[in-house]
Amino acid sequence: MVFEHLRRSPLEMVPFLAEDAALVAALAPNTHTGAVLGDRACLALAAARGIPALTADSAWLSLDVGVRVHLVR
Repeated sequence: MVFEHLRRSPLEMVPFLAEDAALVAALAPNTHTGAVLGDRACLALAAARGIPALTADSAWLSLDVGVRVHLVR
């Protein structure tokens, strides 16, 4: 039921591939502020797509990972 609801939503579901995992791992040294795996996955997707990453975590503003970060609050 949840999957069906998400499938009908305007959200895009993106597969997480080996190439994505490699990019997430490469971000680890530059995310010393406590960015967890999910944070790095978001940043990696933004980097791969050339789009800004959206977050409510102001600590992301200090990250030097080549991704624009926009705070949502």
